Amino acid sequence: MDKRLSFFLILLTFSLLSVAQKKSDIPVSLHGSIQSDILFPQKDSVIIPSDQYEKLYKQTALTNTYVDLNLLSEYVEAGTRFEFLKYPLPGFDADFAGWGFPFFYVTGKYKKSKLTLGDFYDQFGSGLIFRTYEDRSLGIDNSLRGARLLLEPYKGMHIKFLGGRQRRYWAHNKSLVWGGDMELNLDQWIKALNQSNTFLTIGGSFVGKHENAGDSITDPTYQYYLNLPVNVGAYDFRANLQKGNYTFLIEYAGKVNDPSHDNKYIYKNGNALLFSGSYAKSGLSALLQAKRSDNMSFQSKRTEDAILPSYINWLPAFTTQQTYALATLYPYATQPDGEWAFQGVFSYLFKPKTDLGGKYGTLVKLNVSHIRSIDKQYVVADYNPYNENTAFLLRGTDGYTSSFFKFGKKLYYQDINLLIDKKISNDFKLNLMYLNQTIDWGVVRNEAGIGVVKTNIFVAEGKYKLSKKTTLRSEIQYLNTRQDEGDWVAGLLELSVLPSFMFTVSDMYNAGETKIHYYKALVSYTYRANFIQFGYGRTRAGQDCSGGVCRDIPASRGFTLSYNYNF
Repeated sequence: MDKRLSFFLILLTFSLLSVAQKKSDIPVSLHGSIQSDILFPQKDSVIIPSDQYEKLYKQTALTNTYVDLNLLSEYVEAGTRFEFLKYPLPGFDADFAGWGFPFFYVTGKYKKSKLTLGDFYDQFGSGLIFRTYEDRSLGIDNSLRGARLLLEPYKGMHIKFLGGRQRRYWAHNKSLVWGGDMELNLDQWIKALNQSNTFLTIGGSFVGKHENAGDSITDPTYQYYLNLPVNVGAYDFRANLQKGNYTFLIEYAGKVNDPSHDNKYIYKNGNALLFSGSYAKSGLSALLQAKRSDNMSFQSKRTEDAILPSYINWLPAFTTQQTYALATLYPYATQPDGEWAFQGVFSYLFKPKTDLGGKYGTLVKLNVSHIRSIDKQYVVADYNPYNENTAFLLRGTDGYTSSFFKFGKKLYYQDINLLIDKKISNDFKLNLMYLNQTIDWGVVRNEAGIGVVKTNIFVAEGKYKLSKKTTLRSEIQYLNTRQDEGDWVAGLLELSVLPSFMFTVSDMYNAGETKIHYYKALVSYTYRANFIQFGYGRTRAGQDCSGGVCRDIPASRGFTLSYNYNF
């Protein structure tokens, strides 16, 4: 949509709300936020080749800046977002660059119904067939522009209808995405469940995609013509049970044939099955999860080959979201063409004044993840995903057959993560972590010639309270591997002075092949709702991942400035 038209509609909506507020004396509040991250790049021939620097860092300053505004009242809400990404931070797709008002909405509320017009985010169930969301660190914003209706016609019944076109950077894909979702809280209908403190929710969803653009593909070299489906549907059924300390979720999703760039334009149906069970009580918790997904890439633009395609759905990654620097060097990205994934998370608090708990108690947490390929019997002999000739031969076929409960031969990812959290004294707290990790880096990077990387990572973190307002935090990290670039060592010192200041210095050093230091120094200041941070240092080329979705980050060096404000 034209920037001037967007701005006019936003201004009109806010003006109408202001007038309504003045005439009816209905309370109206303004809420919002400002987020701006700026990099002033510098040349560094050690980590950035000169030709690459000239391509990536053409501007004196690069910034991702967002301003959100939301007007809230009893019956009407309206909001917009201004984005200035004309010179985006390194690692974002070229189409990401731009500026304007790409997001705005108006929501009307009446009794137990809500109608939203404009841009919105939503999710059906776990997201297996539909999830729109924003993740600024990854450059993801796949919101829908259209309409959404939320209804609660009866107690315990929640219904959604929605439809629109999905955002892709500064435009919207031509395909129409639409769907509906219903959830029933049976414990509010069945007296026996309510009396036994048992909560049972069942739900079902359907999502359709209507895509005319690119509805056929021809290739004279291989002499084929593909009729691609104009309409693609996906469905989801789920049940969630909570009884006392136990919670169970089972969810199944299916998708009809949906040839796309992701699956080499095959016509096989897709499906996913997810199970999750957890137990929690004071001092003890356990979580077990399993997922099998097969050909579940669902995009609103089937021919897209972008860094971050326009996914309609989301497949959760059953791995721990790591925060320590060396533990994030080899992150796992969910494989939409199919995977078996298992995760177990266990934590136990040894009580104070016991042999293992000591004076203050000891928390032990264990995470185990195991992800591997599904069984695939390809219709093309000697199929090689990195060989375009064999990949082309899959087009127009079902691609492969797969036995549902049979595992594939390839291990994608595995980790064993042990964390010990121990308070030593009133002033000192110690965290210890060990991570054993195996990752098929070639599969995750989708590149031939890259093998399996195995790591052992050790982390010690200490927090020492120097005074009531001053705390010193330190980290020592070591990564051992015989693959890729070899071993790494990292260290960090962070001094926080309440309520405003924080000073941080850190370094990551490759003790294996490159012998390169990645140093950083940061100063942060907080005043009420304002946060500002100034820094200088190097950033290693690698991947930034969240929830199984990743983007590549090029190496950089320079000054950084970040500002956040919430009101």
